[in-house]
Amino acid sequence: MKFFVLIGVLVMNSCSEIVVKPVPKKKPYEIITHGHKRVDDYYWMRLTDEQKKSKIPDEQTKEVINYIDQENNYTQKSLSHTNSLQKTLFDEIVERIPKDDETVPYLENGYFYYSRYEEGKEYAIYCRKKGSLDAIEQIILDGNELSKGYDYFSVGSRSVSPNNEWLAYGLDTLSRRFYTIYFKNLVTGEILEHFIPNTSGSVAWANDNKTVFYTSKNKVTLLSEKIFRHNLNTSYKKDVLVYKETDNEFYTGVYRSKSGKFIIIWNSSTLVSDYHILNTNNPNGNFISFTPRGEKHEYDIAHYSDKFYIMTNYNAENNRLMETPDDATDISNWKEIISHNQNVHLLDMEIFENYLVLNHRKNGLRGIRIINQTNKKNDILDFGENTYAAFFSINKEFNTSVLRYSYSSLVTPWSTYDYNMETGKKTLLKQDKILGGYNQKNYFSERLYAKSRDGKKIPVSIVYNKNYKNDNPQNLLLYGYGSYGSTIDPYFNSARLSLLDRGFIFAIAHVRGSQIYGRQSYEDGKLFKKKNTFNDFIDAGKFLVSSEYTDQSKLFCSGGSAGGLLIGAVINMEPNLWKGAIAAVPFVDVVTTMLDPSIPLTSNEWDEWGDPRENDYYNYMLSYSPYDQVEEKKYPNLLVTSGFFDSQVQYFEPLKWVAKLREYWQGENKLFLHMEMDAGHGGKSGRFRKYKEVALEYAFLLDIANIKN
Repeated sequence: MKFFVLIGVLVMNSCSEIVVKPVPKKKPYEIITHGHKRVDDYYWMRLTDEQKKSKIPDEQTKEVINYIDQENNYTQKSLSHTNSLQKTLFDEIVERIPKDDETVPYLENGYFYYSRYEEGKEYAIYCRKKGSLDAIEQIILDGNELSKGYDYFSVGSRSVSPNNEWLAYGLDTLSRRFYTIYFKNLVTGEILEHFIPNTSGSVAWANDNKTVFYTSKNKVTLLSEKIFRHNLNTSYKKDVLVYKETDNEFYTGVYRSKSGKFIIIWNSSTLVSDYHILNTNNPNGNFISFTPRGEKHEYDIAHYSDKFYIMTNYNAENNRLMETPDDATDISNWKEIISHNQNVHLLDMEIFENYLVLNHRKNGLRGIRIINQTNKKNDILDFGENTYAAFFSINKEFNTSVLRYSYSSLVTPWSTYDYNMETGKKTLLKQDKILGGYNQKNYFSERLYAKSRDGKKIPVSIVYNKNYKNDNPQNLLLYGYGSYGSTIDPYFNSARLSLLDRGFIFAIAHVRGSQIYGRQSYEDGKLFKKKNTFNDFIDAGKFLVSSEYTDQSKLFCSGGSAGGLLIGAVINMEPNLWKGAIAAVPFVDVVTTMLDPSIPLTSNEWDEWGDPRENDYYNYMLSYSPYDQVEEKKYPNLLVTSGFFDSQVQYFEPLKWVAKLREYWQGENKLFLHMEMDAGHGGKSGRFRKYKEVALEYAFLLDIANIKN
């Protein structure tokens, strides 16, 4: 029997090994806002980026790392009896994935581009072939070679120059989403010594094939805020600033239009869009405003021939489509071509020489509408399932009648189609292979509708293995997000089969805060209506219990990032409804974070959550902030995951939350923290390594559900 020398509570695991429950130190820190005092006993856990990256840690850093190590060790030791199950889960998840997979090639500027994986390797190999798929393969980038020596590795955007001779690509080796841009000569294979650090990872090429525009990021707030012009033959230190965003509520970036005629700078806050344009033949010229920045005006632009198409919410809650000459882009010149529809939310557009294609959401489902520019005939694709999602794939060419799109559902693996818009013929190019024998007929998905406490309809997408379905309540995992207008679509996930094949039902609650029924769904789940998101999720859970799909002894919930806020809120509000919960990289210290603009990305979020520097917002946010609402109560079994270098939700939010929960925790349910020390918001890098955490999460659920195999 082993003993661990850590001061804390002794807990016996199933192997008769004593495990020490961490007891974090309390160091009271007063925060006074609007005359209201809060005491944060765990504020000391917040380190700066410089402290985290320093090779010589100071005393505070040592103390924080020591506490993280205690929590990680406690989780590992407490769940050691599931190690065999974790390995089984990891192996079966990975074994479903083809080891030598390849993407569907797409044509751009005379070359077919694709990426492929080789067996035994974690990262993609990026390739192209000139003119024909029968041509000799050229490897333009090998992630496996570039990743050597790094614990974390991510390839960002890849962009080829108009003359096909240069590749610009971004690399992140820390997981803070700071990319260094490199340039490779695709003729000689040479990589230039001139690189560009601290960027968003992408570039926009001018037509001279030597000038690029890129986005620089603020090292403290992580906001993208400056656009520079760079010449391939000079140091980034000589780059010219061409645009600076002065409003810290905006992100900014730059790209090259599909037509190749314009370099476009975009600016975006939660409620406002803005663009500046420059002809690609004149890289040393000045960007001009597309139209003056408005209030609560969001729009997207796409260039074709001599005009821009604009998808805009101007006097159109669910967007409408307009057009304007490319030399007269002020809003006064915009002309409507597709009017607003209260029941159809326009999401995206693709433009071809003879066709205009729209991605829209109708009745909560994401579909595709094709408009013949000549005869104005409309064609809405029929997918034959009652819950699904369809997205545009890569469409780089204008002069074609073929649309490429991706399709998936909870039972249909991701599929790539070419659709001939002239003949109506649909061709399946690839459907993800699920190794080991996936029989779609064994699984069933449907869309149910719960009723919220205020009478609104909440769509719930569910899927289960029919061989395990019976009339008795079953283990059920309810997933949700519900922020930023981001809608969780019902798509396939091969890893999820490891739950379904053990009798779990998986469900998605399409709560307010998303745009499931258009823009109004989003407006009804933000700012002073944010609690609708949490109430919808709780009401969806109660509906699944009352409908006898599950019961409170078998109902689990999960969510990540802003979905982690959702989980934190609902286990505070209804702790007895859930058997267990998973909060991944959770945004839980809402008030303190939103009061501090120096914390990365805070200022961009005020239109989403509210600005607590205003008293009314402060009080409302305080009433649901999971960290502030922790109380002495019996919480459900809880697993919290995080990444030490997370750029979106700083690691100290989940760390502090777990510390405070430990202080107030009642009963015998389990509380675990798993923090990846070499990862960020998306977890570990690599094709397969990321599934280690999925296996841990699934083992946590199965262990609580008393499923041992």
